[in-house]
Amino acid sequence: MGVKIYKKTTPGRRQSSVNDFAEITSRSRRPVKSLTEAKIRSGGRNNQGFTTTRFRGGGAKRLYRVIDFKRKKDDVPAAVEAIEYDPNRNVFIALLNYQDGEKAYILAPNGLKVGDVVMNGANVEPKLGCCLPLKNVPVGMSIHNIELTAGKGGQMVRTAGGQARLAAREGAWATVILPSGEMRQVRVECRATIGQLGNTEFKNIMLGKAGRTRYLGRRPHVRGTAQNPVAHPLGGGEGRSGGGRHPCSPTGVLAKGGRTRNPRRNSNKRILRRRRSVRYGQVSMPGR
Repeated sequence: MGVKIYKKTTPGRRQSSVNDFAEITSRSRRPVKSLTEAKIRSGGRNNQGFTTTRFRGGGAKRLYRVIDFKRKKDDVPAAVEAIEYDPNRNVFIALLNYQDGEKAYILAPNGLKVGDVVMNGANVEPKLGCCLPLKNVPVGMSIHNIELTAGKGGQMVRTAGGQARLAAREGAWATVILPSGEMRQVRVECRATIGQLGNTEFKNIMLGKAGRTRYLGRRPHVRGTAQNPVAHPLGGGEGRSGGGRHPCSPTGVLAKGGRTRNPRRNSNKRILRRRRSVRYGQVSMPGR
């Protein structure tokens, strides 16, 4: 995995870089048809046509790959048939071919190669790509695709280069340190996959020009201070104003340091240490 920089033939190319896709086994390979679905885009509109998410629309067409986040096919060996590109996420995916002929897509850990054998279940060996309950994962190992509710499927740590660490295990609860720095407790029956996710250099890729952002379905973002006062709380004023208040959304929700999590959420008591957040240029620990 690496980042490729082309010759500076244009202003956009001068600032941009791309993925070299060294982990991909074949660039021309088509996804398995039975594991794909049509992806309908809304352009940020709801079923009545009103904009509910700003600055969305357009972009290249995508075919959705159905990912097996639950990994419920236990004690059946599966060989890695290919490492493929997924346009719907920034991490690569691996095509598994189970011994009984069934195929499935999973998130590809860093270092997983074609021909490797992975398994799911409570009694499998905790090696790269295998999925097992947290009660059977050795303390200190790197994990990803972690369940919050047993049987619901992995919900945490699914991005490129992501990895969490199993810090401790006591009784029915396991303590996991997430990439954000948050430390939370998860039931030991919840499953996780061993290893760090691949495409670790994705964060170093520079888009370089506005057009590559449009390919992703993102439209131009307009600053609140550049809008009219009827459209945004920061709008209006003579000349270039600073807005006159702390940065916020069009509905007045604070953008820096504003609490958005429900204080009565049931899982709050399972968060032992909050993630670090940037509040007005200073790093702070919410709730302390």
